[in-house]
Amino acid sequence: MSKAAVGPSPVRVPRAQDLYETDLYLWTQAQAALLRTGRPQEIDWQHLAEEIESVGGSQKSEIRSRLAILLQHLLKWEFQPEKRKYGWRASIVEQRLQIDGLIEVSPSLRSWPEAVLAKSYRLARTRAADETGLPENRFPETCPYSLALILDEGFYPGPLSPDVV
Repeated sequence: MSKAAVGPSPVRVPRAQDLYETDLYLWTQAQAALLRTGRPQEIDWQHLAEEIESVGGSQKSEIRSRLAILLQHLLKWEFQPEKRKYGWRASIVEQRLQIDGLIEVSPSLRSWPEAVLAKSYRLARTRAADETGLPENRFPETCPYSLALILDEGFYPGPLSPDVV
């Protein structure tokens, strides 16, 4: 009895649409390769446009989130000076550097922190109250710091604590 020669079964390469739904990372790599090799007819243009837009949105979201964390720690620093920790200071430094870095790579977002300051502060105020156990009304209703102060690496509100600063 002879066996018929059987070659390797053909590999099904997923369509870009399918890949987008099942493995986003692999889809991004495939799209980048298609762009580099100049094969525009194979590019998933609709999803590619959406993903490019989402990159900008994620940068805005990250700035807003980091600003809220920065404000939260500034409030805790000012309103609980007796409980100051190096971790709060490290977080303040990190958030300032990260916000600066995001704006450095996307200068068009320079005005974004000012645009979201009020919303970021409301979130920071709520979080600070939760973490400190202080009533929310103990913190100012509106942000007590200017954006310039918030982002100033030398600014720490409240009484000085040389052992922590």
